[in-house]
Amino acid sequence: MSDHLGALIGEASPPALHVMTWNVRRPLPFGLRAADRWMRRAPRLAALLREEQPTVLGVQEALPQQAGFIRDALGGTYRFAGRGRAGDGRGEGCPIFYDAGRLVLENAQQHALSDRPSVVGSRSWGNLLPRIMVIATFRDRATKRRFCVVNTHFDHLSPYSRLRSAEAVRRSVVASGLPAVVMGDLNEDESGAAVAALLRDEMLADAWSSAHVRLSAQLATRPNYRPPRRNGRRIDWIAVSSGVQVNRAVINERRYGGGWGSDHLPVHAEIVLLE
Repeated sequence: MSDHLGALIGEASPPALHVMTWNVRRPLPFGLRAADRWMRRAPRLAALLREEQPTVLGVQEALPQQAGFIRDALGGTYRFAGRGRAGDGRGEGCPIFYDAGRLVLENAQQHALSDRPSVVGSRSWGNLLPRIMVIATFRDRATKRRFCVVNTHFDHLSPYSRLRSAEAVRRSVVASGLPAVVMGDLNEDESGAAVAALLRDEMLADAWSSAHVRLSAQLATRPNYRPPRRNGRRIDWIAVSSGVQVNRAVINERRYGGGWGSDHLPVHAEIVLLE
């Protein structure tokens, strides 16, 4: 697709909120094909973020230097919560970025997806790498409504880890007692057991399926720098609880500067918190 077509959703006007999830692909220290090199991807990623201006953005795989870059790309009013998953705050993270001109961050926590959620870097359930979720509570300055956001990245190898992680996310949503948005790279499509567990009993609904309007085809969300397949595997998710209306949703396949900012595509939703 061509560059500079205007935002797909763009900056949201109250009472709407623009929420977005994106696995931004960590920089790797060894030689890769050109499309995967961070120095080439970074300006493309920044261009998309400047154009779309999400109210809340959950990213996955972000190293600390990437988190700072993303904050600067979004603009001066943006802040973020979350750190790397290692004990010293380094390593991959799942930070939640937000427009502080629109939202007040009331609380933020980061938990390991393990049997010891308060132990930084802990692993359980068969995942070889630590996995985390970041939970943030916001108050909308415009509407005074409060809501919870959970951002996470489930394990890529262990189905059991993904299932237990889904259960942990559900518990966090229940504990918040607030309308909630769950976003992240779940490493499963709609056929997976973890996705089924996350959406069980309709406590959470798939934002893509429940959107009043979908602005794109359903696309594979990890096309790996190739044109995405229609009706492909959608492993990057936004889910919403009751009390959250989804007006529009889109899987963003646009290229900037002749390419994509990540091997994953961003997923967007325009939501409204109902009274």
